[in-house]
Amino acid sequence: MLVKEKMSVEAFAAFLAAAESDMGRRYELIDGEAVAMPSNTWASYIAARLLAMLVQYVQAHKLGYVTGADGGFVVNGQVFAPDVAYTRQVSKRGFTPVPPLLAVEVLSDPFNNAEQRELRRKLAHYMVAGVVVWVVDYEARTLEVHAPNQAVLVYGVGDTLTGGELLPGFTLAVGDLFADAPSDEA
Repeated sequence: MLVKEKMSVEAFAAFLAAAESDMGRRYELIDGEAVAMPSNTWASYIAARLLAMLVQYVQAHKLGYVTGADGGFVVNGQVFAPDVAYTRQVSKRGFTPVPPLLAVEVLSDPFNNAEQRELRRKLAHYMVAGVVVWVVDYEARTLEVHAPNQAVLVYGVGDTLTGGELLPGFTLAVGDLFADAPSDEA
């Protein structure tokens, strides 16, 4: 039986450097394996909307930094690049060695079993590292809040999410994330 060797954070960084011409695909390191992350324009748009809202709030309150999908964080020995992240520390080179305080994961294809499986693997690592995670499902039009040692909260289009202790005073009308949804299947 052939046992596949797990990739280290350093080996993953080298892999990314070598894969730069790989058609612009994004990868994350999950359980020692480089995993290509799916994407689409609508999911990117929703992430950009959330990023803009969070940047405005975090900068106005001088709370830290908000990054997009190109930022990489070491989370429990993994390397994740959430669609949006809120953190108090960023690195100018390489991956930020500490997890973000908040990670936002926007599902690219809510019906894709592989994407769901990878998300569940990532959630386990996020929870161990103490990261709050917002999972956005544009098909169900929901936003799930995963927080360590707490029940998952699910917000729908009629609900308002609050930032709680993490982002005091921040509010988000969940329905605003899905406004202007394209009507075509293209």
